[in-house]
Amino acid sequence: MHEHTAQTDSGRPGAEPAKAGGAVSESAPASGAEGHEAVQRLLQQAVAQGGLPGILAEVCDGGRQWFGTAGVADIRTGRKRSPQDRFRIGSISKTFVATVVLQLEAEGRLSLDDTAELWLPGVVNGPHHDGARVNVRMLLNHTSGIFNYTDDQEALNRYETHPPESLVQIAMSRPHTFEPGSGWAYSNTNYVLAGMIIERTTGRALAEEIAGRISRPFGLTGTYLPHGSDPTIHGSHSRHYTKLFQTDPGAPVHDATELDSSMFWAAGGMISTAGDLNRFFRALLGGRILPPDQQRDMFTTVPTRDWIPNAAYGLGVSSVRLPCGETVWGMGGALFGSWSYAYGARDGERMVTANVNGDWGNGDWDDPIGIFTDLLQAKFCRLSDP
Repeated sequence: MHEHTAQTDSGRPGAEPAKAGGAVSESAPASGAEGHEAVQRLLQQAVAQGGLPGILAEVCDGGRQWFGTAGVADIRTGRKRSPQDRFRIGSISKTFVATVVLQLEAEGRLSLDDTAELWLPGVVNGPHHDGARVNVRMLLNHTSGIFNYTDDQEALNRYETHPPESLVQIAMSRPHTFEPGSGWAYSNTNYVLAGMIIERTTGRALAEEIAGRISRPFGLTGTYLPHGSDPTIHGSHSRHYTKLFQTDPGAPVHDATELDSSMFWAAGGMISTAGDLNRFFRALLGGRILPPDQQRDMFTTVPTRDWIPNAAYGLGVSSVRLPCGETVWGMGGALFGSWSYAYGARDGERMVTANVNGDWGNGDWDDPIGIFTDLLQAKFCRLSDP
């Protein structure tokens, strides 16, 4: 996902990497740090060699948590990143939205086989777009063929504010990617429509449904969907830095912390913390949020194209096969200045959530996904890990 505006900041990440550190939570025995040395080394390398401002990771092993960080939360003050840091989670928001849809299905309030036309009459209607041929399942697993509105940056720039209807209108003005159900293509429009269906079904704002069904019941105190065009991140947070897709290591760095998140909304507008994301995914993967039928639907995957390497996609979740052959489950998210990964074992007992507050990668990494893959490899492919 991409954002089209950013505030400029004259600061640059310093050439001298900040001191890094790792810690075991108070609830864990001291031996919980064993086996995380490789993870900590990668965090340091992401800053020293990858050139990122800062990185954090929280690792869960059963009831034990380990938190590590390197670099800074703010390149002006040198403030370190902390477990309390909130950050924009991008497309990990999709997992929350899909979970709400599946809860509504479990309650008998909608069906995955319902068409978009049933819930949103006349909304999915444009060149080669027909809401009567697209069902809710296709929206959630990206098999609808509906054009991805964030691929039309020129149209996004024409709007001062971005209500969901305007985002969908951008997509409807463009041809579809393929016939509904005949292929796979990542489209943020799918989840804007899913969010609209949630609001139509419940009569409540999407932000309230996520808070009432997930954030509050599971104690995710740092997790929320901003209301409207609120550009701020409430509470303690890292600054978010972007190079605006320029690959030159010396490209200017801009501060994108304040951002009109309405342009992403249900597709990627949420804010969270590493601890909250681990708690959410452990409960989701462990079957503590959805009934068995909906759990099965969520984790039934389809092949992907032109996306994360070695990935398959379910309903708001994905599986990634690591280079060592292990498969992890979760979701990633990318916005200007904030890239995140939250992946774990299928039973949720082991999780890794990581965030970088920059959107580039130098040295051996083309972008932060390479760093995240190496982190997952270090955690899930080492026999010495606890």
